[in-house]
Amino acid sequence: MVKNQIEARGVNDKNVLAAMRKVERHHFVPEQYRQYAYADHPLPIGEGQTISQPYIVALMTEMASIKTQDKVLEIGTGSGYQAAILAELCDSVFTVEINKKLSEKAGKILTQLGYKNIFFKTGDGFQGWQAHLPYDAILVTCAPSEVPEALINQLKEGGKLVIPVGSKIRQNLVLFRKFDGNLVPEAAIPVRFVPMIDEKGNSY
Repeated sequence: MVKNQIEARGVNDKNVLAAMRKVERHHFVPEQYRQYAYADHPLPIGEGQTISQPYIVALMTEMASIKTQDKVLEIGTGSGYQAAILAELCDSVFTVEINKKLSEKAGKILTQLGYKNIFFKTGDGFQGWQAHLPYDAILVTCAPSEVPEALINQLKEGGKLVIPVGSKIRQNLVLFRKFDGNLVPEAAIPVRFVPMIDEKGNSY
C-alpha cells in the first residue's frame, strides 16, 4: 500500500511513511469490507460516512508538517484512522466527531490499540475545540463551504490548516498557514469529501 499508492504518488516524508506502514488500516474498516482495507479508495464505515483513501490520509498528514511536540486538532474522527496516524507523529491529538456512535467506536478501537495521546469529543466540528487551543496544526476530514472562523482562531500563529472546502460537487483540499491572524493559502488540489454537518444533519 505505502510503496505503490503513497510513495509512488509523491509523498516522501519518512515519518509519515513510517506511520502509514505501522498503523494497520483493517482495524478501522467494518468486517464486510476488510478484504479491501488496503485498496486505494474510501470505504463505508457506517452512519453515512467513509474512511478516506490511504493516499489522501498520507497527503494531508504530510501537508500539515507535523512535529513531535505538536498539539493537533482533527475535525471529523470518523473511523479513527487519521487520528492514529497523527498520534504516531505528535504529542497529542484532539479529535471532534459530530456522530456519537462513530466517536465511541473510534475511541474503543484506538484504546484497544494502545493510544493514550488521543482525546475525543462528540460535538460540532465547525466550532472546533476551544478548551485546548492553540493548535499547531488542524486537519479537517469533512468539507464545509467555507473555512470556519472558530478554526482560524484556534490555530496557532504560523500553524497549518489542511481542509477540504467547497460544495458537494466541487471541493479543493487547501493548505493554509496563519500569518498575522489571517490564513494564507499555500497549496490546493481537487478532492471529494463528505460534507461537514451540524447536529441536525444540515451541511455547513
